[in-house]
Amino acid sequence: MQQLAIFGGTFDPIHWGHLLIAETALHQVPVEQIIWVPSLNPPHKQAVAFEHRLEMLKLATKDHPKFTVSVIEVNRPGTSYAINTLIDLSAAYPNTHWYWIVGLDAFQTLPRWYCGHELAQMCYWLIAPRLLGGETIAQSESICKQVEQQLKNQCVSIQWQLLHIPLAGVSSSNIRQLIRTNQSIRYLVTESVRLYITAHNLYRK
Repeated sequence: MQQLAIFGGTFDPIHWGHLLIAETALHQVPVEQIIWVPSLNPPHKQAVAFEHRLEMLKLATKDHPKFTVSVIEVNRPGTSYAINTLIDLSAAYPNTHWYWIVGLDAFQTLPRWYCGHELAQMCYWLIAPRLLGGETIAQSESICKQVEQQLKNQCVSIQWQLLHIPLAGVSSSNIRQLIRTNQSIRYLVTESVRLYITAHNLYRK
């Protein structure tokens, strides 16, 4: 049985923090490949056009042999829900043990996701601590255990592991704000992504 990880998100834009999380996952669990899945129609966010986010994702990950970008959500109309993504990928990659990479903030809301109770039991969760929150590892683990207990109280079992990542103070929202105020984003994103953003005048007012 192959071991694959899904890294879903808006990636608006993808930055070094995302790449660091994915690389860390490869070294901390027996994952053979990470499948990046940009959300086509995220339920709680507005984002730049999907084709821009997809192209930046491809540019940032193209040189890594264990990174694959999936456009599986393009084939599904309507809002992009995580459980549908996993079901579709499971059909495309049979006989797979699935991991799901998610940030701590998103993991906290898992019990409220669409079909979140079902999804919680369908994969092994790899949780990235907040990159800007300043929490310690112990505090992050405590938050994860609270989510686990909340699900357990509803007769839902979940397997998870906290990724130990060298924290980097970067986020997509921070990058967008820097661009809007004409500040530099060099070294916050890959150079290929920075040039793409400039060429297509993304995130300006």
